[in-house]
Amino acid sequence: MKEEKVEKIDIDKKDCKNQELTEEAANKSENINLEENANKEIDKKMIKINKIKEIAFHIIACLCIAMFCAAISPKTLQNDTYYTVRIGEYIYNTGVSDLTTDLYSWHNLPYTYPHWLYDLSMFLVFNSFGQAGIYASTMILSAVLGISIYSLSNKKSKNKVVSFVIAIASIYLMKDFIAARAQLVTFILFVWTVEFIERFLETKKIKYAIMLIILPLLIANLHCAVFPFYFVLFLPYIAEYLLIVIEDKDLDLRLYSLIVKIKRKLVRKEDKKEKCSNKIEKIKFTISERIRKRKILRENPYKIKAKKNHTVLLLIAVMALAVLTGFLNPAGDGAFTYLYKTMQGNTTQSINEHLPLTLIENTEFATTLVIFLLVLIFTDTKIRLADLFMFAGITYLSFKSRRQVSMFAIFCGPILATLIAQMIEKYDKETFKKIENFIANWFGGTVVICLFILFSINILKPNLRSDYIDESTYPVAASDWILSNLDVKNMKLYNEYNYGSYLLFRGIPVFIDSRCDLYSPEFNEDKENGIEGRDIFSDALNIAGIAVDYESKFNEYGVTHIILYENSKLAMLLEEDPGYNLIYFEGNFKIFERLKETSAKG
Repeated sequence: MKEEKVEKIDIDKKDCKNQELTEEAANKSENINLEENANKEIDKKMIKINKIKEIAFHIIACLCIAMFCAAISPKTLQNDTYYTVRIGEYIYNTGVSDLTTDLYSWHNLPYTYPHWLYDLSMFLVFNSFGQAGIYASTMILSAVLGISIYSLSNKKSKNKVVSFVIAIASIYLMKDFIAARAQLVTFILFVWTVEFIERFLETKKIKYAIMLIILPLLIANLHCAVFPFYFVLFLPYIAEYLLIVIEDKDLDLRLYSLIVKIKRKLVRKEDKKEKCSNKIEKIKFTISERIRKRKILRENPYKIKAKKNHTVLLLIAVMALAVLTGFLNPAGDGAFTYLYKTMQGNTTQSINEHLPLTLIENTEFATTLVIFLLVLIFTDTKIRLADLFMFAGITYLSFKSRRQVSMFAIFCGPILATLIAQMIEKYDKETFKKIENFIANWFGGTVVICLFILFSINILKPNLRSDYIDESTYPVAASDWILSNLDVKNMKLYNEYNYGSYLLFRGIPVFIDSRCDLYSPEFNEDKENGIEGRDIFSDALNIAGIAVDYESKFNEYGVTHIILYENSKLAMLLEEDPGYNLIYFEGNFKIFERLKETSAKG
């Protein structure tokens, strides 16, 4: 009995011990769960804090970029803006049913309205808010452009600080191209295009595909001359995919293998057939080795990253659908032919922004290009193959035409941001993280915003002091005099290229204006009615430069009056010519009347 009691006591002790251990384990488990929950709560709070910091940084960056863009936007209206407003007024009053004839020169030329929707928009702004409205719209659009470049840079580089700096640098590089012109809107649409392509390839979301079809529709109506360039932006991604596919096919070895197989079937001797079989086995082994080495190289490339993304096939389908949007504009097939006709004509050889780029005259572009190449070549960075194609193509276009420097800033800036971000990730990640956190907190953000306010005001001051219209460049007083003293409807006024748009804006029919394509034979011919194209553009430049006999050309066109810069060569000649009478001279402009006797001789 005593033994049984002892055993029972031992069992009870064991049960108590087990219970204590179970309770201890339960407590430990509960403590672990509490700790895990606490850690999860901390993680959630950290994620929330980081998200708030990220949003704060984006807001501060966008505000600073917007201030800088607004500050460098020109207040003085640009040459093209004048005809844009006047044509917009015509479209507003008559609609888009008949946009085939020019009404503003006295040559009665056929005309394709290449950016009717932008013209209409600018007239509505001008009609409601005047010249200040045009200036404000330029500020707003340039700010949207700067923020769009920041967004694309951040998407590609995943580094907010670098993206912020690159956005500012890109806008500064293209400051000469910021003006109240249709190209400012298409710059924005092109940046969005690249970002939507990147996001579509990454996510396959249909909303990005839809946007990639809507954007060319807008471009075709806002600035149809650059419509073909929209599709150029797809080419680097397609080229990358095709090269990878071709490389993966090992076409050279497979073709060689096919030849050996055919040869094996044709030969009769068994030893030669065996040799062919051995060759085929060696080829198969070589292909397998190539595949193995390619896999290693793509996982850890030396300089160029390439990844096969079959979504590019869907992108090609989207691109094909986007082509159809080019027909949805009043210009008909103008979206497809306008750029080709422009390149065929001689206007690009005479207009400054279309001339080839020389590095010695464009130190900012040259500096940017050198920085890009130094980072790419001499640091441990890797560039995506599509980005390399984009960089090479846009750089080539920039050397062919100064105008494409703007495209270089827009598209190569985000690529440079990607390379710099890689370099920072490798060499000094923590410093930039501290900078990002400093800007994102209230004190750092306030400091940065205040600095940008002061910086932007310093840039803005000269603009605020300038006039909307530069009277030394445009004949403001002379136009007033013409409208008050001459028969505008019946006279035929010869004017120089640079201020024709202002005369047109004032309602004075012109010999030429900055719609240079209108005055080239490629655009003003009418084959259906048997009208040959006239090279009015060349005649205008040759007359002004005394490269032709001005009297014979004035007779050919029936010119009755001439307005010129007071220090021009032609003005000096006409002052000495008895066939011309100086009837107005004020400021920088002179107006001459051709005498009837001279006209009759012609």
